[in-house]
Formats: sequence, structure tokens, C-alpha cells
Amino acid sequence: MQERELELAGGSLHYTIEKEKAYITGFHGQAAELVIPAVLEGYPVAEIGKKAFLSKKGLRRITLPDSLEAVGDWAFAYCANLWEAVFPERNIRFGKNVFLECGCLTGISQRECGENERFQPELLAAAVRDMDAYYLLELPAVGSREWLSKWDARLAALLVAPDQEGYSRQVLCGEEDYGSTDLAAYISERRKGKVRLALLRLLHPRGLEAAFRKRLEDYLRSHTKGGEGDETWQVILREHGEDRAYYGLFAELGCLTGENMDGILADIGENDPEMKAFFLRYQKEKTGGIDFFDSLELS
Repeated sequence: MQERELELAGGSLHYTIEKEKAYITGFHGQAAELVIPAVLEGYPVAEIGKKAFLSKKGLRRITLPDSLEAVGDWAFAYCANLWEAVFPERNIRFGKNVFLECGCLTGISQRECGENERFQPELLAAAVRDMDAYYLLELPAVGSREWLSKWDARLAALLVAPDQEGYSRQVLCGEEDYGSTDLAAYISERRKGKVRLALLRLLHPRGLEAAFRKRLEDYLRSHTKGGEGDETWQVILREHGEDRAYYGLFAELGCLTGENMDGILADIGENDPEMKAFFLRYQKEKTGGIDFFDSLELS
């Protein structure tokens, strides 16, 4: 089948026409944002083919057409800077590892998901980015009670997985993501992964059962500064120092205490002044016998 080409801003789209449908086979270029057309040469764009956008490291956002029916294996794998993929409001057939190693992916959304309070683009992205749960890539079901229950079940399984799990395989394969053969560093990174997912779920609590909420909160508190490990604090400090939702949750959960306050302020130093001011005010209000978060509503 002869491959054809369409010039777009930032590159060229490659495709074929088969059985009165268009199939995207590849993209050449460095575009940061792409909107795939719904029609090519009068034929509906039905599929993004296998490895079509493999390793397109410049790609940050892609919008897929309403005509789309399927996405092939590894279609967006190793797109290291892809942060959002926007799909039509319909069921899409997904192949294997469509978003493999897309570490910046923060949202898999639908065109009108802003009008659908049920849809959970952040949780969906985390399911494939961090949880190896491609079975949750079911667009019509996203955000339903059953879907959220499956998401929580997967997170529950990850929480109880031994922190050293996979370490021997890493050493044998010579991988260096966690500091080569440093077991302590490996365990800490595993815990940070669990912390990120727990924080995300608490910030998107729709359908979250009380017992599982407590379990997530307990895990985060047990890994704050001065605890079993300080991974909760390290994630907040290194990744969310400018995000009030995250460091506010950190304080609200009781991860900020009288015992660790001085150490936390020392860690912040001259960085993240808004977070530092927030924590100082929190300490003042708390020691003054005033509910800090109620005071925020009054101020």
C-alpha cells in the first residue's frame, strides 16, 4: 500500500488509504502540538498505526479526531515530553503499551471531558504511566464507580508490594534508574512512586471509600520527615513546592508536625517562599488553638 504525506506545521504526517479509510503510519518533524485531521483525501481517519509517533520527544500535546476507531501498539511510546493526549468521546480500541515510557503524561482526556465531572484525566494518565494498568484505558468507563474501584484496587496492590521488589532484576539487567546497585535508593524511589499515587488519589477523591482514604493518609503520614522514611516530604519539596493543592494537603493530613517543622523549614531554605510562608502561618495558627484551614476561609 503506497504511503502518502501531508505537510503540517512542524512536520509531515504519513498515512495510507485502505478500504475507504485513512490510517496514520508515522510523523516526521519536531512539532510540540498536533491536531490530527478527521479526514484525509475525503476518507475518515480511522487509526493511529503501530509505532506511528514512537520517540517523538518534541511532542507535548496531541488531539485525535472524532473519526478515530483504534490506536496501535506503542503508538506514542517513548514520547518523553508528551503531557496530554485528547481523544474523541467514543470507545477506542487500544493496542499494547500505547504510552510506554511517557513519563510526563499528566492527562488522557476526551474532547468534552471538561463538561463531564465524572471523567478523570489525571487518574487515567497515572493508570498507564505509573500503574501498568492498561486495562483501565476504557474511555467510556472512566470515572464510573466500577472504574474507580478497579483503580483503587490496583493502587492497593501496589501499596502492599515489597519495596525491594524488582531490585534483583534491575541489578542483573544493569539498569541505573535508582542509582545502580544502591538498594536504599531503589527502595526510596519505589516509596516515592506510591506516595505520588496516594497524593493524586486524595486530590481526586471522587468515589474514594473512607477505609481506603484512611489507608492512603496513614501511608503518607508514615513517610513524612522524621518518620519511617521521608518520601512524602521529598515528593512535596522536589515536585510540588509551588502547588498549593499538594503542600496544603501535606499539612492538612498532619504530615507537618511540631517535631519536624524546623527540619522542613531548613529543607525549604530560600526556595518556594509561598510554601514556607504557608507552613509558618499553619504553625502559628495551630499553636494558637485556631483551626488553620477554617482561618483560611475567613481571611
